[in-house]
Amino acid sequence: MNKLSVFISIIVMTFWVKQGISQENKPETDSLAYYDLKEVVITATRSERKRQDIPMPVKVLSQDVISNTGLRRADEILNEQTGIITITDQSGFKGIQMQGINSEYIMILIDNVPVVGRQSGNLDLSRLALGNIERVEIIKGPSSSLYGSEALGGVINIITQKPKSNDLKLGVDAAFGSFETSDFNLSTQQKLNDFSYSVFINRLSSGGIDLDKNLQGNTIDPFENYTLSSHIKYKFSDDLKTAINYRLFYQNIDISGEREEWDNNLTSITNHKWSSKLNAHYELYFTQYQANQLETDPITDNILFNSEFNQRLFRPEIRLTYDIGSNQELISGFGSNFEFLDRNLFENDVSFNSQYVYTQYSFSAFKNLDLIVGGRFDTHSEYDSQISPKASAIYKLNDKLSIKASVGSGFKAPDFRQLYLDFTNSAVGYTVVGNRVEEAVIERLQNNNQILSLSVNPEDLGQPLEAESSLGINLGFSYQKNKFNLDFNAFRNDIQNLIDTRIIARKTNGQNVFGYINRDNIYTTGFETDLSYSFNPNFKMSLGYQLLYAFDKEAEERIDNGDVFVRDPETLVTQRLERSEYFGLPNRSRHLANFKVFYKIPEWKAFANLRLNYRSKYALFDTNGNGLIDDFDDSFVDGFSLVNLTLSKSLFDHYKFQIIGENILNNEQTGLLNLPGIRITGKIQYQL
Repeated sequence: MNKLSVFISIIVMTFWVKQGISQENKPETDSLAYYDLKEVVITATRSERKRQDIPMPVKVLSQDVISNTGLRRADEILNEQTGIITITDQSGFKGIQMQGINSEYIMILIDNVPVVGRQSGNLDLSRLALGNIERVEIIKGPSSSLYGSEALGGVINIITQKPKSNDLKLGVDAAFGSFETSDFNLSTQQKLNDFSYSVFINRLSSGGIDLDKNLQGNTIDPFENYTLSSHIKYKFSDDLKTAINYRLFYQNIDISGEREEWDNNLTSITNHKWSSKLNAHYELYFTQYQANQLETDPITDNILFNSEFNQRLFRPEIRLTYDIGSNQELISGFGSNFEFLDRNLFENDVSFNSQYVYTQYSFSAFKNLDLIVGGRFDTHSEYDSQISPKASAIYKLNDKLSIKASVGSGFKAPDFRQLYLDFTNSAVGYTVVGNRVEEAVIERLQNNNQILSLSVNPEDLGQPLEAESSLGINLGFSYQKNKFNLDFNAFRNDIQNLIDTRIIARKTNGQNVFGYINRDNIYTTGFETDLSYSFNPNFKMSLGYQLLYAFDKEAEERIDNGDVFVRDPETLVTQRLERSEYFGLPNRSRHLANFKVFYKIPEWKAFANLRLNYRSKYALFDTNGNGLIDDFDDSFVDGFSLVNLTLSKSLFDHYKFQIIGENILNNEQTGLLNLPGIRITGKIQYQL
């Protein structure tokens, strides 16, 4: 941290030396601003609204903000935002966590349509390149009233660039970094009267990372991946427009065996303005995600793991927007989801189908108070129908201060894995089965004399799982005056019927058969705040902080009843656990913070972009056998900081050079995040 203090001091001193010159060259706008309340957001309400008018927690990352970090993938830029962090769960897959809610409960969209292909519930956001991103919209809190399942904890919408002028735009950039990393982007876009198009191509490769030479294999295997994104649009008239978006992602990972991923997305969108008040939006969406993995022993060539995964989703939707007038708007939509999954870990190919309808009404109750109320009804082939209401309000005390509040419910349907998985680990010998195939798998194992005893009543096998549900409350305010911005939000999320694993049988090999059950009721609560101050248009600082408490209600009840005991490792005395000694849910940190500095030198056409991200200690699992994480467990990971620095210099009219340093303090704790110490990348961009 002493190194960081010295660096910040240098930045501040340089600012004072350059202040007079910078004022003479002051740009008209601050293109690097993190907080622009005039930004248009579409994800929160399914219609265009300024961020300052949205009554729920919203964060927008603009194209300039993304570009000037020099980061390459969506998980990297999200990991620098307040209250968001990338974690690796016990299955080994990475996903983001937001307000203490894990990845499987956060919906990820690209251009307003969902991304599929989750592994163990997590969506790997490193699949998503940033080179053609116009902005990222982050909505926190339950959003199932508009987006249905998976939006229990929030929505992240990644919106790609679209042509805005008749001038041909051409962009090329190349980046080379540590560990044989290379990243290439090629993009072009143009409007030709009523026709417009854009194309983006990306190639990313790495030689791999090995953080522990004592273990066989790499921490991160060598890989190469490719992204193709294209957009075409035609305006038949001012009242009728059609667009087609296509995205392809392919990745090959170099392991002992083979591992490939394919991600195809095709969307057709037609907007029809029926009248001055009524607009119709017609959408057809198809996506397919394939992942094939065959791992073999490098010495014996024996198969260690074989997985074939092929998921498809087809969704038609119609949305109508009616402008009632007098600051009143009604949005209604309906559609269907048809999902299919072929996986060799399932006994049979499976499919889901669902239908939904939603509506939202926004109006001004009286002067300075705007309300939004709405809800969604979902039917599904595999679980009970769901109703997801939501209400939110914003009250503007004046042109500087607004108070915001929202309350809504969310739900998460049981996924294919929790219903139909039939997997046995050949190396260890344990078995994991989905709810719908429990009886059949147990009967098969019994017939093969592989079951020693059942851990549950046979009548309880295959009891239907209920959808997980939540109630979320957010209350906060926004304040903006001249050079100062402040956003504050307090939150509470209660999740019921959380789906957890359970032991349903003991095998003759000493291993267990695991199934799924509705059991846990948990909650996350705390607050988050973002503040920024612009000393002048070329020098800006910002600070973000989240305080989080995440607990299991059943664990709290056990503690209050005096049923939880712990042995003090120092005194070796066994005692009842106190509520204050209960730490909470695994992989959650009490404190998350970030600190960012922008300093721009216009006459040099250069800037420095410093970002510090701090995560306090967290625990991975229970180690003392009392079924929860407390202060006496020894699986805690110490808190740590990640410091990233980007230096940028523009040359001539079209070139920009960047040096990106990640983890520049070489924090050793980052081995848990698969970061191999300091990582340096050099990047050159050409933009016509």
